[in-house]
Amino acid sequence: MDQSEEYHEAKRKVTKLRGFYHHLGIYIVINAILIAINFLISPDSLWFYWVTIFWGIALIWQAYDVFGDEKVLGEEWEEKKIQEYMEKKK
Repeated sequence: MDQSEEYHEAKRKVTKLRGFYHHLGIYIVINAILIAINFLISPDSLWFYWVTIFWGIALIWQAYDVFGDEKVLGEEWEEKKIQEYMEKKK
């Protein structure tokens, strides 16, 4: 991989990371507002958690896309597993 490709790959990762943090901030603010509205208008009927749960699942999915694949199934993980299996054969 030449330096230009490395730069574009790093830029892509940083853009994904920035997008995740942006969505996380929006998630926190909007859900705080929804919780406040729910408790002020209809405290006897809790509905805010539906938005929080399903939007949270989408946010977890995005977090896995940004963080998870490198740490869990990335090249570093693959190389570590290869070394582990090679050690077991000895």
